[in-house]
Order: sequence, then structure tokens, then C-alpha cells
Amino acid sequence: MRVLFVHPSFPGQFGHIARYLADEAGWECTFASTAEPHEGERCIRKIRYRPDEKVAKSKHFLTQDFQDEVSHAAGLHEALKSVGASVRPDLIVGYTGSGSGLFLRELFPETPIIGYVEYFFHPQGSAIDFRPDFPPDERAVLRHVLRNAGLMLQLEDCTAGYTPTRFQHGLLPEPYRSKVRVIHDGIETAFWKRITRPSGSGDRQRIVTYAARGLEAMRGFDLFMRVARRIQEEYPNVAFLVAGSDVVQYGSDEAHISEDTFKEHVLAHDDFDLERFRFLGWIPRGDLLQILNLSDLHIYLTVPFVLSWSLLNAMSCGCTILASDTEPVREVIRPGENGLLRDFFDVEGLAEAAVRVLEDPEAHRALGSAARQTVLDRYSLDVVMPEMLSFYREIASAGTA
Repeated sequence: MRVLFVHPSFPGQFGHIARYLADEAGWECTFASTAEPHEGERCIRKIRYRPDEKVAKSKHFLTQDFQDEVSHAAGLHEALKSVGASVRPDLIVGYTGSGSGLFLRELFPETPIIGYVEYFFHPQGSAIDFRPDFPPDERAVLRHVLRNAGLMLQLEDCTAGYTPTRFQHGLLPEPYRSKVRVIHDGIETAFWKRITRPSGSGDRQRIVTYAARGLEAMRGFDLFMRVARRIQEEYPNVAFLVAGSDVVQYGSDEAHISEDTFKEHVLAHDDFDLERFRFLGWIPRGDLLQILNLSDLHIYLTVPFVLSWSLLNAMSCGCTILASDTEPVREVIRPGENGLLRDFFDVEGLAEAAVRVLEDPEAHRALGSAARQTVLDRYSLDVVMPEMLSFYREIASAGTA
């Protein structure tokens, strides 16, 4: 079986399944991406494409997302034409968020296509306007009305689709939900595991961890810092390890600040004992594993948006989790059983719960053990990969009908 994966950032969400298909099922995997080919991904052929710059140059604020998607689609179309018959996939699996797959049906009219559906945008009652302190302006709202144009075209074209969580599935328009299944990308639990644990409780310094792709409002970085300040006031013998790039990945934070970054804005508008903080920036996963193994408490905050891998990685490491009581988090955290939940905006409630954990980490270890078991039962590669292989086989054998 020959499968073509399409994702602008190799390997994106397809790394685990591509390796599994090659190793366990003997499938021939080809990957189309904007990334430079590199070593280390065995059995996977790579094709590089470049977005069409002529399309991207004619940007308008309201339509720039769709224009970016068309530029990716045009670039991929040219790259695949250039390699000709050497790519004859029996199945195509594409990331719909970049628009790369918009023209795939024109090149492969008979090939089944699976679309990976990450997020369907809603201009109101969603992640974009969840925070009243960082409201979107009118142009941002209008832009979000158009954000799904490329996704809708790909939903029409694809044979079937899948998305990682029930929350993400529920954002889709009703007519498309039956076409899209819920299958998570999978967590490498053999890697994300508890190797060491802080010894005892006693008077030793406690470690609180926080991890996000970017330090931004949608992931509650500012609220985390306010919670951390309250924790220090109640429990001074604590250090905070913060992993994440100083770049806003999502949301419209820049429209509300005068500083260069959201982190600078947060630090400039409040008083923090920064000697207690280590801002680590973006770190490789091996370093994140070590940090999570030091953690007495891992704090995860998010508006209703895509659930971060970092939360499931922390759960897989057996961390005691304190998280925001928002819909995507409630899908994995059962309060008092495998973690703790508090309202996203409740700084005092979050800090109070955090201090209780830090006063006696050992008394809360069972939450971390149950969190790891949740990941083992529902999100581990051993559970998810066979399910995804079965899905791929089903769609490949069904054809384009």
C-alpha cells in the first residue's frame, strides 16, 4: 500500500502513524512538505514544495488566510506534477489547516483522501472571544468568518476525515460530522513517563511547571503568572519552570499591548519575584521530559481551543495536574480523580488549589498515577495506532465513493 502524507511542517501530526505504517504494516510512505528533507525518518520518502509566492503577495487582511492556503496548494500541485508518475498513492492523508490539499483531487481523481481536521473556527462564542479582556476587533471577527473557506472545500473533496478530540469534532458543522471521526494522534507513553520523582515532602523546594507552544493569552500565560505570584505569597519555597517561546502563536494579543511580546507585557504590568522563575524558551522534548519529572505540580490553562500535546505529555509523566475548567480539558481531566480543575479566570481558586498540593505533594500523587493511566488507556500509541491503521485501510479499500 502506498500512502502520500501532506503537511507543511514535516512530520506534523503524522510522524507516529507514518512510522507505524512503515514498520508494522509495510506500507510505502511518501511525505510532501515545505520542510527540507532530513535524515532520521526511515522508510519515508520526502518531496519538498514551496508555496507560490505570486499568490501570497496579493494579501488582504480579511482574505490572507485563504490566500496563504491557495499558495500552499499551488506550490504542492507544481511539485507533485514535477515528480510525475513516481507518486501513485493508494491513499492520501492531508492536513487541512494549511490548504495544501485543495488541488489534490485534480491530480488524483480516483484516490481516496483522508483529511486531518484540526480546528473549525467560529467568530463568536469561541476561543477568539472567550477572554473579554482581550476582545477581537471587528476586522478580526470578519476575518474569522472566512477562516474555514479552505477547510470547507477540503471537507467536500475528502473521502473521510478525522480529528483528535470530541471537542474539536463538535465544532464542525452538523452536515460534516458524520464524515469525520475522532481519533487522537497518539502519545508516546514509552518516552513520556516518570523516571524520577522529587523525594518526600518535607521542607524541600517545590517545583511548579508550565509549558505552552507560546507564552500568550489563549494559553493563560498572564493568569499563570498571577497565580504564581499568589502561590509565592502563601508558599515561598517554590520555583517555577516555564517552557514556551516568547511568541504569540494564536489570538490577537499584539493588538492590545505596546510591548514587543506578550511576556514582556505581562512582566511589565505586575510585580513578580523573577528570581523564582526560569523562563526556558522553546526546549527539545528530552529537556521537557526532565522538567516534567521534577514537577510537583503542572499548571495548564487554555481557552476553548485545540488541546495541547503538553497536557497529555505531563499526564503521561504522572504529573499532578491543575488545569482550567474549559471544554477541551474536561474531556481528559476528571476533577478529583486524575487531576484538579478550576475556572480559567479564578486566580484565587487556582492558587488555593496549587498551595494545597505543594503543602503535601505525596498526598496528591494518586492523581498523577491516574492521569498516566488515562493516557495509557485512551491516548497511547498502543491504543491509537491500530485504530488509525484500521481506519486508513477502510477508507483505502472504499475508494472515493
